[in-house]
Amino acid sequence: MLPLQERVPLKNSLQKLSDVLVLSLLLSLLAYRLISLHRHARIWLIAFTCESWFTFVWLLYMNAKWTRATYKTFPQHLSEIYHDLPAVDVFVTTADPTLEPPIVTANTVLSLLAVDYPFHKLSCYVSDDAASPITFYSLVESAKFAKLWVPFCKKHNVRVRAPSVYFSTEPQPSHSPSSDYMREWRRIKDEYEELIRRIETANEDQILPRVADGSKDFLKTERRDHPSMVEVIWENKEGSEDGFPHLIYVAREKKPKQSHQYKAGAMNVLTRVSGVMTNAPFMLNVDCDMFANNPEVVLHGMCLLLGVDDEVFSGFAQAPQQFYGALKDDPFGNQLVVLLKKILPGLQGLQGPFYTGTGCFHRRKVIYGSPPGPPSIEKRGNLSCEELEMIYGNSLEFVESALQITSGYGKGLPANLSSRVEAAKKVADCAYEVNTSWGREIGWVYGSITEDILTGLRIHSMGWRSISMTPEPPAFLGCAPTGGPASLTQFKRWATGLLEILLSRRSPILAVMEEKLMLRQCLAYLLILVWPLRSVFELCYALLPAYCLLADSAFLPKASELGFLVPMALFLIYNVYTLTEYFQYGLSIRAWWNNQRMQRIYAQTSWLLGFFSALLKIMGFSETIFEVTRKDQPKPTDVTGADDPGRFTFDSSPVFVSGTAVMLINLTALVVGSMRVLWQAEAGEIGPGIGEFVCSAWVLLSFWPFVRGLVGRGSYGIPWSVICKAAVPVCFFLQMCRNA
Repeated sequence: MLPLQERVPLKNSLQKLSDVLVLSLLLSLLAYRLISLHRHARIWLIAFTCESWFTFVWLLYMNAKWTRATYKTFPQHLSEIYHDLPAVDVFVTTADPTLEPPIVTANTVLSLLAVDYPFHKLSCYVSDDAASPITFYSLVESAKFAKLWVPFCKKHNVRVRAPSVYFSTEPQPSHSPSSDYMREWRRIKDEYEELIRRIETANEDQILPRVADGSKDFLKTERRDHPSMVEVIWENKEGSEDGFPHLIYVAREKKPKQSHQYKAGAMNVLTRVSGVMTNAPFMLNVDCDMFANNPEVVLHGMCLLLGVDDEVFSGFAQAPQQFYGALKDDPFGNQLVVLLKKILPGLQGLQGPFYTGTGCFHRRKVIYGSPPGPPSIEKRGNLSCEELEMIYGNSLEFVESALQITSGYGKGLPANLSSRVEAAKKVADCAYEVNTSWGREIGWVYGSITEDILTGLRIHSMGWRSISMTPEPPAFLGCAPTGGPASLTQFKRWATGLLEILLSRRSPILAVMEEKLMLRQCLAYLLILVWPLRSVFELCYALLPAYCLLADSAFLPKASELGFLVPMALFLIYNVYTLTEYFQYGLSIRAWWNNQRMQRIYAQTSWLLGFFSALLKIMGFSETIFEVTRKDQPKPTDVTGADDPGRFTFDSSPVFVSGTAVMLINLTALVVGSMRVLWQAEAGEIGPGIGEFVCSAWVLLSFWPFVRGLVGRGSYGIPWSVICKAAVPVCFFLQMCRNA
């Protein structure tokens, strides 16, 4: 039989040798600390504690990188093996028409409607958590444009099927140069520009009467108080392979006093709505800004999910997040290129990559809590109606569809979606999940705003494995946040959710003892779950050199001592090692430096604030607030409201306070330390040496965007409110150094 996929182990002997070298230097430094601890003050004990933590994190990195593999897929073999491909339900989620412009969502939807897969086997569901008439209107207009766009893509074999990207350049030489083609190209482009104009100039008061013709519910909507709305925008009624897939709009019911569980709640509603309308055995979910970059993306996903001898190895197929139109040299360090290139193949050698919330193909039965192995009909098929209702809810239509899936007989429902709209609205009600297993044993898991990691952890804990999807060209491309506020907000949200998982009953530490999570997969999860904890140790270590310069102390050996060679070698070798990783993937020194400094900034700002936010929630003093990251349409001249899109910007958010404080402390320490060396140093005294000056200067260089922010103007400058708040911990720290 022709293979659908091939697993390719990746050799990494040189990387392992380098990892061991760095580890040996870390252990040597710890050993030197222990031997010399009795001769030094408590500052060395703090340094030893921080360095022990860094060694632990390095071991976690080694675990995640050492068993590397990747997969090749052969979508051309699918048609020879499967004459009737399985149905796939596609989910697109959006939450805010201001931060997530409808034209961005429209491009993602259009790219998905035009993929190479039998149209009668695809259904696209768009979840609008804002219940915005403008978002609904944009989808209606996009469906009209799709009648032109999808046939055009098929006829001319368009490779990038997001119109915004395709029309951003002139036709490529590979296209037919005929005058007929050029006329058609210009006509479709004009139609797309008209679509943009209609969507971007849409006024809610003007379009509401037209929208209400399709759904009277829009006349009585408020963002946090409205009934469930399910509208079939386009139905491929004949089940023909011509045309384009079903397009369904979903806005779940919202009530002010009922928790809606953020994105996890929206995904569970999409799962139930699709279950009663099309019930495809496979599901693909993408964020509203992650367009299908590879027209064969669904075929690649099916190769990974169908081309295995044992389903346990393919609970879900995850594509890495990659970005279109990203800023050169990654000035905000959020493209994570090297991290994904190193960690993703390493995870493939364990239980598989994490679920990252977008670009992922799921088996529906896995989401319904089915364990690996034979169909679970014997476990749920014989349950009473009351027991089934406690699991799935009180919709008979949904219970029947779920039993089809978990028993292994689900192949998707035939067309005639309109007859199932009322059943779909019922399962989209906000009270539907009360006293059921949704959010716990089935569906996307509640309890963290990083519901993707938590849901993937539950799947791995059940014994399923996952698989990475890395076709060429990349499966999906999205928008990376730009500017300081958007980037730091995203990392703060992640840090909050990750700590919620680590300290919960669903922690991987408990799962490896009580469930089927592998030990090494547990360690891989800890690598990201400890991000917020890392902030505490990184903050302490960033303040150590400043403390020594201000308090006339030392936490490193003197340059004249033999022990000085260990931290110096560690500093040099680690930076050369990470720099060669960037060179390996064709990145520049500037990209390396941007990522190094932004990792320090994120650790001591976003991760730190996320750490305290999660602690306050766990102790019951506050509630988690889900903050949507702004998503802008990438453009070659996009400046996001600023003259230089790569320059760090600020606002009055609390996330900037700690970074400003660290910068001010180290700036003060360098000035005071330099004055002491010049005017007050006395021979024989134990005081700071060259190591403390280098470390403090390194911290200040890492926080250089904050230094520039002191003299910047407008969004480039740190607001006075942030500086005043930062002055409080700065004064406290200076007083502590004075009393030392």
